Amino acid sequence: MMAYIDPHIHMVSRTTDDYQRMAQAGCVAITEPAFWAGFDRSSSQGFFDYFRQLTDTEPKRAATYGIKHHCWLCINPKEAEDVGFAREVISIIPEFLDCPTVLGIGEIGLNKNSKNELIILEEQLALAESTNQLVLVHTPHLEDKLKGTNLIMDAIDNTSLDPTRVLIDHVEEHTIKSVLDRGFWAGMTLYPDSKCTPQRAADCIEMYGTERLWINSAGDWGPSDPLAVPKCRLELASRGHSEELINTISFGNPLDFLSKSGKFSIS
Repeated sequence: MMAYIDPHIHMVSRTTDDYQRMAQAGCVAITEPAFWAGFDRSSSQGFFDYFRQLTDTEPKRAATYGIKHHCWLCINPKEAEDVGFAREVISIIPEFLDCPTVLGIGEIGLNKNSKNELIILEEQLALAESTNQLVLVHTPHLEDKLKGTNLIMDAIDNTSLDPTRVLIDHVEEHTIKSVLDRGFWAGMTLYPDSKCTPQRAADCIEMYGTERLWINSAGDWGPSDPLAVPKCRLELASRGHSEELINTISFGNPLDFLSKSGKFSIS
């Protein structure tokens, strides 16, 4: 059984049984971007406690099953409409950036492509720029995805951030080429009903190759599958792809990108 990394999954929304099943399927490491709590938090103190959960509680829960846990910190675009509130949260982030398991700023981006979301995106990009952090980006859903992805890439281009240190997640068939063409890393999220199914992701890999590309489950509060990565590996194997290609997309590429942080380790 080949080891794999799930580089984007929200384990605070998953049961401990999911850690056990992932470990049994070969998962050796995960990274957890900061995200929505399933409800809108009412104070910045709620985010402080959430960041403590990501940097202290979840690594211990994962370690029980031999899984290394790292995280990303931000206020996500779903809660960024209130600019004043978002700035309070952003002011908390720097005190956590030296934690040994914090890899960078994420998942930042856009949700409804609003003006206020864009303001907070730019301010969090500036934080990543000033502190030399990796960036993990959330792109909008469905009909807003193409417009939002282009707005995000334009915002990043207005900074000094190196595109090879930025991963733009949730790409689909109509956005993957432009993300890769502009020098960014791209993530394919494997959802049962939206984003990419394992079958669609396999199609994209066959069309665009494996360079600067990874797969993840992004398991969260909604319909999602914490075993989506091994299921995509099985899909690729059933199509006759080599162990080398499968290992590259599900282990080697995440290891390559995440190691740019200087903190990511699976030993």
